[in-house]
Amino acid sequence: MTARIPGRVSAARWVRRAVVGAVLIALLVVGGTAVRVWQVARLDDRSPADVIVVLGAAQYNGKPSEVFRARLVHAKQLYDSGVAKYVLTSGGSAEGDSYTEAEAGARWLIERGVPREHTIVVGEGRDTLGTLHAVSDEVHRRGMASAVLVSDPWHSLRAETMAEDVGLDAWTSPTHRGPIVQTRETQAKYIFRETGALLYYRLSKRPADDIGGTGIS
Repeated sequence: MTARIPGRVSAARWVRRAVVGAVLIALLVVGGTAVRVWQVARLDDRSPADVIVVLGAAQYNGKPSEVFRARLVHAKQLYDSGVAKYVLTSGGSAEGDSYTEAEAGARWLIERGVPREHTIVVGEGRDTLGTLHAVSDEVHRRGMASAVLVSDPWHSLRAETMAEDVGLDAWTSPTHRGPIVQTRETQAKYIFRETGALLYYRLSKRPADDIGGTGIS
């Protein structure tokens, strides 16, 4: 029989424990973040703000996509209930587009009764972080500070985190309609996506909007 070497046995046991510990910590971090994404998705803070900020999504020749339209419907409800005097639409354009997401959103709101002078268009940014940088600059330029963010439920925590990082006093009132919230399978997919995107942002301070291949801002 080969005699065991105490030092090697202890080292191997330490390595196994370290690996198990690291895995458990990672699972706790991921699981805790996913729970937090879910919790914030359920919040609907309609406290008065300086401006309602609608985060952009796809548009087609000036016509908002179903995802974007759901956000705009919710933003108009907030505006009509007096949450803020102004609605800011945001989002840039893809190559070849005739409209930015922000322009398409403002056009939709104006056609449905929001006065043009109560809309603000910020047509910059190809991802959430870039868009919110441009939004923050415009909001502060106008002497404003607070914003209620309108996006999809699962996007709320990441959007709020980024907004605060770029200097906005922000909270969220997400839409609870549209294709992203229709089925449990879809909800689980987006919770998983946003958990990864938020963890990536917290580690790198860089956007991760294309995680999962959705391209939704």
